[in-house]
Formats: sequence, C-alpha cells, structure tokens
Amino acid sequence: MNENKGYHIHITAEESPMTRNLREVWEYRDLIRLLTERSFKLIYKQTILGPIWILLNPLLTSGIYTAVFGEMAGLSTAGVPKFLFYFCSHTLWTFFADCLSKNSSTFITNANVFGKVYFPRLTIPISTMLSAFIQFLIQMAMVSVILIWHVVRGEVHPDWRLFPLLIPVLLLTGLLGLGLGILISSITTKYRDLRYLVSFGLHLWMYITPVIYPVSQFSGGLIRKILLLNPMTALMELFRMALLGTGYLEPASLASTLVFTLLAVWGGVKIFNRVERTFIDTV
Repeated sequence: MNENKGYHIHITAEESPMTRNLREVWEYRDLIRLLTERSFKLIYKQTILGPIWILLNPLLTSGIYTAVFGEMAGLSTAGVPKFLFYFCSHTLWTFFADCLSKNSSTFITNANVFGKVYFPRLTIPISTMLSAFIQFLIQMAMVSVILIWHVVRGEVHPDWRLFPLLIPVLLLTGLLGLGLGILISSITTKYRDLRYLVSFGLHLWMYITPVIYPVSQFSGGLIRKILLLNPMTALMELFRMALLGTGYLEPASLASTLVFTLLAVWGGVKIFNRVERTFIDTV
C-alpha cells in the first residue's frame, strides 16, 4: 500500500542587499587590511618628513589656533589650557574630516580599479576610514602625553567615568564621516563639481562645530540651537567631557546624532550600491 507523502514548500524572503553586502565585506576582510596598509603608507609617501607629519600637522595647527583664537580673539576654552583644548578638539575633527573628504571621491579615484576587477566596493571606503583611525590613534598618543602633564599639575581633571563612552563616540564619528563620504561620492559620479564644494563645506562645518570654542560659551539663543542640531557637536562635547572634564551634553542632541549617523550610513550604503552598478558609464 502506497502512502501519500507530503511535500512542504518554504517561502522565505530574499536576503536583503544590506545583509549581503556586510557578509561580502566580512569575507574580504583580508583585502580591507591590505588596503588599509596601502592607504596609510601612501599618505606621506615621497615626503621629506614622512609619517612625522601625522604629529607635526596637528601640533602646528593647534599652535596657530592657540595664538589666533586663544590669545588674539580671546575665545574661552572653559578653563582648559588652550593648547590642550585645541589639540584635543582638532584630533577628533581631523578624524571625521578625513573619513568624509577622502571617501567623497571613492568612485572617481578608483574608477580604473573598479572597471577591471570585482570585489566589494565598500572595502575601499572602509579601509580609508580605518587608515584615518590609525592616524587618529597616533595623534591621541601625543594628546595623552600632554594631557598627563596637565593632570599631574592639577590643571585638568578628566571624567574617568565617561571613558568607556569614548568607544561609541569614535565609532559614530567614523561612521558619520563614512556615510556622508560615500553618499557624496555616489552623487559626484554624475555631478563632478560637487567634489569641489567638499573642502569648503568642511571648513564651514568646522566653524559651526565646537572645535575652537565650547558650547558653554553660548548661554542661549539661535547660535546655541544651531550648534546642538549639528551631529558633530554632541560627539565633540562628550569627547572633551571624558578627556578634559569639561563640556556640555544634551541627551536630545546625542540622540539626534545617533539617528542622523544611522540614516547617513544606511542611505549612503544604499545609494552607493545602486551607483556602483552603472557608475563606470558616467565617470
């Protein structure tokens, strides 16, 4: 006697593009490591001082900020030694700016490579972000030396309780620069003149970010509201609160930064994936 055998059909949703991309990127993690090393080595290749510029550049910039904004303009640094305040702020801002500016030309810079061989395109901007993070760590080593000197002298009092929050601060800073960078890169494949506005836009953005001044300098009004709407404000203030023991943080501002960063990464990756299929015809 033949028994009727039942057949079960399982219908499942197709794997989302975001999940598939993340899986591919993880499979190519060795390539990311190699690209990160290459990106880091090429930054100061054929320069006289080489990697010394990683420390010399922020030292000179912080010195100029101290002379111009600290001494001549008399901007407040919330009781923190001026050079340390500017050096600390400039280090975090440079990390963000490098992630955004260098990733904003991903398609144009790597058009020849993208047109010859296949690999997950996201490995390029991720390696660029990691290269910028390595520079950040080197600069933070110098910041730490200066910070310890002032702590020993009793001039600075870090908030050690906030130190664990430095990890999400750095992660959000890198992701924000990454998301906006690949978003701009995707748009510039069609509108080339947009990349010329990136440098100007970053300079303007820096001045509406509390890099050379603390938020506490503005007790209220429109300027303070604009500062709190800036997604980098909460990250910069929390970064200084942990390291320097001074700063202002509004929970709503931090929450909006988190939402904006996630949207920037999600939107950037989505548009980046769409553009990579046809960009070779427009670049």
